Amino acid sequence: MSNTTTPWAFLDEFRGSAFSGQWPTLPEMFKITVTRYGERPCFTIYEPDRISLTYNEALLKIEAVARWLHSKGVRKGDKIAVTGKNSPEWTTAYLGVLFAGAIVVPIDYQLKNEETDLLLKTAKVSMLFVDEEKYDYYSKSAQIKDLISLKKGVGTYIYDLDGPEADIEQALDTDLAAILFTSGTTGIPKGVMLTHRNFVSDCYLAQGNLTVYHTDVFYALLPLHHSYTMLAVFIETISTGAELVYGKKMVTKAILKDLKEAKITMLLGVPVLFNKVLAGLMRGIRAKGPIVYGLISAMMGISGFIKKVFKVNPGKKMFHSILDKASLTTLRVCICGGGPLAPSVFKKYNQLGIDFVQGYGLTETSPIINLNPIEHYKETSVGKIIPQAEEKILNPDERGVGEIIVKGPMVMQGYFELPEETAAAFTEDGYLKTGDLGYLDDENYLYLTGRAKNMIVTAGGKNVYPEEIENEFQLFDEIEQILVRSFDVDKKMKREGIEALVFPNIDAFKDSSGTAASKDDIQKRIEGIISEVNQRLLPYQRIERVTLLDEPMEMTTTKKIKRDSV
Repeated sequence: MSNTTTPWAFLDEFRGSAFSGQWPTLPEMFKITVTRYGERPCFTIYEPDRISLTYNEALLKIEAVARWLHSKGVRKGDKIAVTGKNSPEWTTAYLGVLFAGAIVVPIDYQLKNEETDLLLKTAKVSMLFVDEEKYDYYSKSAQIKDLISLKKGVGTYIYDLDGPEADIEQALDTDLAAILFTSGTTGIPKGVMLTHRNFVSDCYLAQGNLTVYHTDVFYALLPLHHSYTMLAVFIETISTGAELVYGKKMVTKAILKDLKEAKITMLLGVPVLFNKVLAGLMRGIRAKGPIVYGLISAMMGISGFIKKVFKVNPGKKMFHSILDKASLTTLRVCICGGGPLAPSVFKKYNQLGIDFVQGYGLTETSPIINLNPIEHYKETSVGKIIPQAEEKILNPDERGVGEIIVKGPMVMQGYFELPEETAAAFTEDGYLKTGDLGYLDDENYLYLTGRAKNMIVTAGGKNVYPEEIENEFQLFDEIEQILVRSFDVDKKMKREGIEALVFPNIDAFKDSSGTAASKDDIQKRIEGIISEVNQRLLPYQRIERVTLLDEPMEMTTTKKIKRDSV
């Protein structure tokens, strides 16, 4: 991609004046956007009433927070944590820390207090921005020097902060911007060290595979502390002058209300969200009766064919009334990350006229390294390598499947104060080992098969990837959660079988009066679904044992099952 055609080519007019590094830092990037789109809405919330800050207004609040932090003795390289629900205050605090030259440590708000304490201690945090519910707990904390409330109600409210003018030493693009703790942390927490250059390069390079406009409206629904939402929603928004709208609840009704009111154009989510929205849509179509359902299904097939072959999108017009009822008419692009999505789901959204793509990455890569271009997407792939990233497959098997390794300006500096773990994460020639398994096609599109540590080796020596099997169940309404793993069939002979743990969706087993089916009936139906899927699988991939669970399995904030806790 020549520099004249890149989405980041405009930066050249600011090079040497607004910034001097290879890439701008996050504060420099924000100020460039303010220069270009200062009067446009920046941070917006719709609950209970619409409150919005323009880019000019947001900059004033962010710089005031930075001055206050400086007046409290915060200097370049200090570590300041932010934890709380998605809100304009959260992003103001995050940027305020960076404008003060400090390093931000975003923390999952759903963690228990003791788990948060461990992360604060591990990252050597001296100051904390926190929502009011946890303010009292942390006001008694010995390790926190200063505590700032993100919301009104207790302590110091973030929008009331300010300090005298000061010559604040700013970070360079090669300096650390954030330490992010990965959700799969067990034992010693691993803090991923990401620089300003990591974030900013990733944000613009990802736009090499997907165009973002200053007129777009992004929806921050998943928690902002997570690298996926942080980069692909928050940082992408402020890099282009788009608008960021904050979602409060992962509840379909509330989401659809926000989508309609805010006229969202960019919806980024995880498989469980897109499955639920699609299931609701298809239920509505089925309710119209078999003839209408058959007709709409046929039209969807034609729409998908035209989109794929002729690169035009007739679905938006063909299915306008269906999309309007589901508050999806303003959506321009949907992006699914945080886990592979069933190709059938991907296909249906595109048939309905919504440009729907998948991406792939991990916290250690800031996180985006693959993204499907809208104009040439592949339903079974998690996307094409973004510009300036290099990807290889380590020790591929006969299918071409091996561990995915990656190099590029978005790759982390290492794990905070864990030199041995950092060294182990890289190959000798400097590629990051992702721990994910997959293969590349001849156009550099990546296909995921699963996590290396979850792989099952059968008695016949075949590799089975649990995630590939789990994906086959995404469209069955009766299954709320499924986890595929190995079990010992014969310990002496070391023969492993494949079992599925299933937590059923009880609502799907209720009749019109709300009476739930018996446990035996539920068991029979689940076993029927397993048999149906087994027919589609290769003999060595088939599930041999089914266990029905009474309680749901524990999940991360991005709705992935915590496999280690099962």
